[in-house]
Amino acid sequence: MGAWRVTADLLANSRFVVSPLAETVAAMTVLDAPSGPSQAAFRGANRAAYDEMLAAHPTRALVAGRCWRPRRGSRPGWMADVLTWPPVQPGLGFDTELADLAAAWDDARVRAALLEVDRRPLPRRMPDEELASAVIGLLRWVWSATVQADWPRRERVLRADIVSRTAALATRGWTGVIPTLGARQEWLGDGRLQINGYDLPDRDLAGAESLSFVPVHSNGSWVAWDEPHRYAIVYPVTGALVEPAGQGPAGLARLVGDNRSRVLVALDEPRSTTGLVESLGLPLGSVGNHLRVLLDAGLVLRRRAGREVLYWRTALGDSLVATAGTTGRRR
Repeated sequence: MGAWRVTADLLANSRFVVSPLAETVAAMTVLDAPSGPSQAAFRGANRAAYDEMLAAHPTRALVAGRCWRPRRGSRPGWMADVLTWPPVQPGLGFDTELADLAAAWDDARVRAALLEVDRRPLPRRMPDEELASAVIGLLRWVWSATVQADWPRRERVLRADIVSRTAALATRGWTGVIPTLGARQEWLGDGRLQINGYDLPDRDLAGAESLSFVPVHSNGSWVAWDEPHRYAIVYPVTGALVEPAGQGPAGLARLVGDNRSRVLVALDEPRSTTGLVESLGLPLGSVGNHLRVLLDAGLVLRRRAGREVLYWRTALGDSLVATAGTTGRRR
């Protein structure tokens, strides 16, 4: 099996990180092979424009067609290393992450990474872009055309996932959290972190400076590294996401009153019912009622995190707050 050997210090200093670049790569995988109704809807909304872009840029099409291979029998699935680039640190924007990737990858390195996935010879001359430029152009297009407008909502979901995992980590430890990151991830003990089910030699991370766990909207997980210093495990967001019900004029008409507006404004980041009670000074029953109405109106989403349920605004809720010219205020 494939496993990483990690030191106690590395694991203790590891972190959960939101990465716009990893989310963009995840969007590429969904454009290629969606799983489930929501991913199929995303593909249906964006695939035609994606195909038009690839037709206009043959080298980008070559990269997109050879940057990963599915698992077949005992042959491991693989994603080209140029797409599996670990975050440098938390809180970086897409442009900064992409610039870090561009600085590290030239045409020769990209070519070698693609050949590791698919051994068929690559053309020596590219018809429109060199390989490294094609990778950067491909990722920038996917970000700007399919992810960027939806990024505030996606980021809230990803951060809610991190809150949930962190809460589980405090009570269950890494042995309880790591198996939830993917079907084949497991803490084996003795410093060994299983990352997949392949028959591969262990990789020693003794010289690593950072280990990140990165949630994304995808149907699978992958690993990333910038040897020997940075490593990451990218995993799909999972958990009890509850879709809003009753969207429309009837639900929005119920959204009246100062206290309900205060609850909506306070949900600029994931918060629990008890957290809202403490910050707003409202009774527990009142906050619960306001949250139910906001859910019915399609203005908030919720997600279970251990024994608590976290709430945060939808894009519709963001628009309503922005239109009202209201800003959040904490007590």
